[in-house]
Amino acid sequence: MDFLKPRYIPMNRRRRIYEGKAKVLYEGPEPGTLIQHFKDDASAFNAKKHEVIDGKGVLNNRISEHIFSNLNDIGVPTHFIRRLNMREQLIREVEIIPLEVVVRNVAAGSLATRLGLEEGTQLPRSIIEFYYKNDALGDPMVSEEHITAFGWATPQEIDDIMALAIRVNDFLSGLFLGAGIRLVDFKMETGRLWEGEMMRIVVADEISPDSCRLWDIRSKDKMDKDRFRRDMGGLIEAYSEVARRLGILGENENPGPTGPRLVQ
Repeated sequence: MDFLKPRYIPMNRRRRIYEGKAKVLYEGPEPGTLIQHFKDDASAFNAKKHEVIDGKGVLNNRISEHIFSNLNDIGVPTHFIRRLNMREQLIREVEIIPLEVVVRNVAAGSLATRLGLEEGTQLPRSIIEFYYKNDALGDPMVSEEHITAFGWATPQEIDDIMALAIRVNDFLSGLFLGAGIRLVDFKMETGRLWEGEMMRIVVADEISPDSCRLWDIRSKDKMDKDRFRRDMGGLIEAYSEVARRLGILGENENPGPTGPRLVQ
C-alpha cells in the first residue's frame, strides 16, 4: 500500500487536525491516515496541573509503538501503522468513541478513594469502567445505560469494546509481569475504523506510562504519571526504566538533559 512507503512532509506544511493535552494530530500522507505527534507536555486533573518535561514525548511514542505493534501481531486491531520518527507515528484515521475505558486490576487512584479501599489491594477480578470524555465535566463515570441512551455506542459496540479491553489487559499484564512490573490499571480509547462498507472497533490513542499505573513488583515504586500527579519527581527516570525493561532503551543508557537516546 502507498501509505506504507516513507514520505516526509515538513511540519510547517502539514494541516493540523487536532491538538490535545499530550499529542497533536496532523493530516497524513494518504487518505484515511493521520500523523500522531507526541508532545513533552505533562498534565493532570484535567490540565489544572501542567508542565513540559523534556523527552517525555519520545518515550511515550516508543513505548506506545512497542505495545501497539505487539497488539497488532497477536490479532488485536489498533489504529497503529508504523513509527515515523522519534516523536511521531503513522496511524489510521478512526472515529473516536467519546469514552475512556479503564481496566482495573488493583485498587488505586479514584477507585480506592471512592470505595474506601486500601491502595494496592488486589481486586477479586478485573473491573472495567467507562468515563465520558469531557474535560469541562471532569470526565464523569458513566454506565452502559448512559452510553446507549445518549448514542455514544451501541450495545454491540460496547460488547466489542469490553472484549478488546479484556484482551489488552491480558496482554499487558503478561508483558509487564515479564519486565518485573505490576499492571495496576490502564486507560484506553477506541474508535470506529471504516473499511468500505465495513466497520470495526479498534484500539486507538496511546498506551504508555501516561495511561497506565505501573508499579515495580519488588519495591512497589511507581513508574507512571502518578509521579507527576503526586509531585514525586523522577518521571523521566521512571519512564526510561519502563522502556529499558521492555528492551526499548539500552541497558547502560540514561536519559540526558534533552531526553533519552533510544534503541532504533
